[in-house]
Amino acid sequence: QVQLVESGGGLMHTGGSLRLSCAASGSTFSINATAWYRQAPGKQRELVAAIGDGGGTNYAASVKGRFTISCDNAKNIVYLQINSLKPEDTGVYYCNAVALESGSGGPEDSVDYWGEGTQVTVSS
Repeated sequence: QVQLVESGGGLMHTGGSLRLSCAASGSTFSINATAWYRQAPGKQRELVAAIGDGGGTNYAASVKGRFTISCDNAKNIVYLQINSLKPEDTGVYYCNAVALESGSGGPEDSVDYWGEGTQVTVSS
């Protein structure tokens, strides 16, 4: 079991910066990848940034160069640094973690965990 709690969202102006945090607890040792998603009003949830255990990262084209995903393994926190905010960045940002967990007497299963989300609003 993994629990994820996001924080750091708020109301910002265009050009501002935010740092979102995702605190993980529970069986954090089983996590092998984390990511940030966002969902704008009237749109489907989309991948914003992802990071694997090996340190490899992946970003959506719309945020590359402005967003940075990182993690503090000692504190079990994943960060999303957001710079040069744009109105189109507005949405609910969700933390995602992929964990490998053993089933009941079976092989490991890949399990997705999600936080409740944190609202980011950017005004022009």
